[in-house]
Amino acid sequence: MKPKTRQFVILSLLYWALRRLLELVVLMLRSDEAKEVEIVVLRHELHVLKRQVGRPQVRLADRALLAAASRVLPKARWPTFFVRPETILTWHRKLVARRWTYPRKRGRPPTRADIRSLIVRLARENETWGYRRIQGELLGLGIKVAPSTVWTVLRQAGIDPAPMRAGLSWTAFLKAQAAGIIACDFVTVDTVFLRRMFILFFIKIDSRRVLLGGVTSNPDASWVTQQARNLVSQSEIVPFRFLIRDRDAKFADGFDEVFRSEDVQVIRTPIKAPLANAFAERFVGTLRRECLDRTLILGSGHWSRSSGSTSIITTATGRTGR
Repeated sequence: MKPKTRQFVILSLLYWALRRLLELVVLMLRSDEAKEVEIVVLRHELHVLKRQVGRPQVRLADRALLAAASRVLPKARWPTFFVRPETILTWHRKLVARRWTYPRKRGRPPTRADIRSLIVRLARENETWGYRRIQGELLGLGIKVAPSTVWTVLRQAGIDPAPMRAGLSWTAFLKAQAAGIIACDFVTVDTVFLRRMFILFFIKIDSRRVLLGGVTSNPDASWVTQQARNLVSQSEIVPFRFLIRDRDAKFADGFDEVFRSEDVQVIRTPIKAPLANAFAERFVGTLRRECLDRTLILGSGHWSRSSGSTSIITTATGRTGR
């Protein structure tokens, strides 16, 4: 409570006490008959006000006065108050608690924010370090913290203990395997002259590097097989261990045989399961949203860097959108 507010409450309480004291003196000078009649009138007015007012607004001085009066008035007469008896008892307990409230003692100071961030950084960059190892490294830097403090900070940051962090997670496992996986798929596009073109592309799972295999209007078995030969001939692409493709009939047997001769295992996705080739499907969506839906395609020349042949592999570096 602010000092000005506290002074106002004290003055208000003194003013109310002075008024009640003067009223008590006046009542002592009146006759008993006049007092009884006035009490009856006040009770009736109180009943009328209770019917009209839903919940009265009581200030702190009013609560103090009513609570003090309740300690003198017998409990049998408490129904004359416009609040419930439990409310008056609650006011009294709060006044007593405020009277005997002592200032809190300052305990252990909290850990500084820079130290907490340093503890979290050491734990995330060093998966095999436990809280005692981190506490020892901080001590070498001149920062004195208890091992229990390090453990508490790591637990609040949601970081598991060192044995659990050091284990190989599924995310790390898949990232390690992604370096040897490549996926492929076809994209169809209709030109301005209503001619359907088929675009064969390959995408490296680890780097999301997209390789344009070729563009044609007739993807027969010989053409698809030649694109596979062009891919494996690139020294910067191989080696990779797995090739993911769907069950499209355009992928002929010669296409798979080219990769098997290079000890590459061809993995066909299940039937009606596009999520099994999610990286290629995501690139198709990105290509349509950012290019095909915004550009009028005249022919295969838009997709090939070489105007003489579309079988030469070209590269488009970058990552596909989410």
